[in-house]
Amino acid sequence: MTITITPAASERMRSFLAGTPGAAGVRFGVKKTGCSGFGYVVDLAQSLGEGDELVNVDGVPLIVDGKSLPLIDGTVIDFQRQGLNASFVFHNPNATGECGCGESFTVG
Repeated sequence: MTITITPAASERMRSFLAGTPGAAGVRFGVKKTGCSGFGYVVDLAQSLGEGDELVNVDGVPLIVDGKSLPLIDGTVIDFQRQGLNASFVFHNPNATGECGCGESFTVG
């Protein structure tokens, strides 16, 4: 499994982790949602669950559940600021389409 984090995303994730000393890592995965099928999940994880995989990406502990792995393999996670807005941005080679608002994606 390959996931890449840009320096901006790494800085943001490290900031979240520093503010929550008990966190086991950053959870990255997908859930079924939106008009295209899947949406990304980025959150702090307090512990590893059954079926989770812990991956160290540039010093950032990422926790990925086994069901998400095939859908996010090869994804590049970036963090961008545009005006007053800031968010993680995902470049996923497995996505075959996205909804018009960019909140969800399709695979296959």
